[in-house]
Amino acid sequence: MSESPCVRNCCLDQQDCCLGCGRLVQEIIEWHTADVLRREQILHLAAERMAQREAVAVVMHPVVSLFE
Repeated sequence: MSESPCVRNCCLDQQDCCLGCGRLVQEIIEWHTADVLRREQILHLAAERMAQREAVAVVMHPVVSLFE
């Protein structure tokens, strides 16, 4: 069985998505009773949300090098 993806950095955005692990509140609540297949699905969806958040952050706040 998968360990909880919680990274103890719990803070929710406007869509009730945890900024630490990428799970929605309902997925966090569901985690302890979910079967292995559902946990894998939750992990996949959370990873997609985190990747999307990272992509948006890069577009909105591009890194500027002081040495160029």
